[in-house]
Amino acid sequence: MNLRKGSFGGCAPMTGTGMDGRQAKEDSEPRAREGEAVHLRREIGLLPAVSFIIGTVVGSGIFIAPKGVLMNSGSVGLSLLVWTLCGVLSLFGALCYAELGTTFTKSGGHYTYLLETLGPLPAFLRLWVEFLFVRPAVASYVSLAFGRYVVEPFFAPCEAPMALIRVVSLLGVTFVVAINCWSVTMASRTQVTLTFIKTFALVLIIVPGVMALTKGKTDNFQNGFEVEALRLDRLPLAFYNGLYAYGGWFYLNFVTEEVINPNRTIPLAITCSMVTVTVLYVLVNVSYYTMMTPAELLVSDAVAVTFANRALQGVSSVIPLLVALSCLGALNGGFFSSPRMLFVGAREGHWPPIFSMIHIRRHTPLPAVLLLYPLVALMLINGEIQHLLSFASFARWFFIALATLGMLIHRYRFPLQTRPFKVPLAIAVTFTVVCFFIVGLSLYSDPWNTGRSFALTLTGVPVYYAVVHRRHLPPRWRRMFNYCSKQLQILLEVAQQEVKTY
Repeated sequence: MNLRKGSFGGCAPMTGTGMDGRQAKEDSEPRAREGEAVHLRREIGLLPAVSFIIGTVVGSGIFIAPKGVLMNSGSVGLSLLVWTLCGVLSLFGALCYAELGTTFTKSGGHYTYLLETLGPLPAFLRLWVEFLFVRPAVASYVSLAFGRYVVEPFFAPCEAPMALIRVVSLLGVTFVVAINCWSVTMASRTQVTLTFIKTFALVLIIVPGVMALTKGKTDNFQNGFEVEALRLDRLPLAFYNGLYAYGGWFYLNFVTEEVINPNRTIPLAITCSMVTVTVLYVLVNVSYYTMMTPAELLVSDAVAVTFANRALQGVSSVIPLLVALSCLGALNGGFFSSPRMLFVGAREGHWPPIFSMIHIRRHTPLPAVLLLYPLVALMLINGEIQHLLSFASFARWFFIALATLGMLIHRYRFPLQTRPFKVPLAIAVTFTVVCFFIVGLSLYSDPWNTGRSFALTLTGVPVYYAVVHRRHLPPRWRRMFNYCSKQLQILLEVAQQEVKTY
């Protein structure tokens, strides 16, 4: 589909010298090889892709979310059912995104699919919420978990100072941003390494719990389904906590243009990763409930540490470090992928052009990564930690539901479109309906946080029509915007992509 590109602020894309793109191309020396051109290269094979998904999915969620799932589901049995259903639902969504990722070969994930199926307005709104609060909220949540697990062992049994936790969290974010600005290969290798570490952490939790279960320690599973404790208005929040822990299955679609043989790699990596993660997550929760009572789990702010003190006394001091590295891996995966969506949005004219530029030597989308950092740092320092999850989840799942709805509409409108991978219709419809149901019910369950998220999403509508669609930016603002973009480009040593990668 050929959609008319907008123009964010009317700023024309510039090359590394700050001149007009055509003139710079004429004046530049011919390149000896295509590999020397400024572009994002295909460097992600099957193992890095699997590691990327698992490493992004398995973060702070499995070590923090069990408390929220149990609190809002009301019983051990129902919480395990929620974890299983969240895994199945995430697999359904991942399969839908496998079809979208092989049908539309551009990077950008949610943004690209909304643009191609439902049009520019919902696509722009996805960029708007990603930059404004979804990525800052998610990154803040994960980084604060990283900081907590690093700092608290040094202060146990006393409470660690929150200011120190925030400082360590900020250092973790800074480290991840630096890696992703420095080298795509380094960020990818870091993700593979951290994935193996966090998988080891999960296995370390699973083994003692399963061994105790086989020896007959089943007390906490007696009368597991206590229906009287179930509150339907809280159930969506249980799913939000579970789905947050599974969140990240869509991140590979953000980097489609950097995946080797995406038609094969994307479906295979998504399927293998999500089946593995679902099995691991359910077994981890079974292990938690084998060694801890529901009451103990509910009063624990660090479930994995409480579990280690109970079941892994010899190596309990290692668990906080492993959990911290797990959080760091999820943080790295988020900063590797989300900037690609802003990169593609800028390339399409729906976001400031500086975001679509690449470092001329390191071949990383440096501006898109670096310009996310201030908002993340601001929310990390001043944000309300307790409500970050619900605040970000509403917008994220609303737009995922829109993307899969758009896929179904696109199937109907363009039945002859080539689709290298096609998910069964029943799976696509089920996933879309469930997503809309959870999003709608969450407005009733947590109206304050989801209402704020919805309101902030709608603030992007006038911005789109004023700046992108009608280009009504005042001339003085436009000149200032162009000047700042040019100076940033020179300072960061970035240029527009010179090789078409889609």
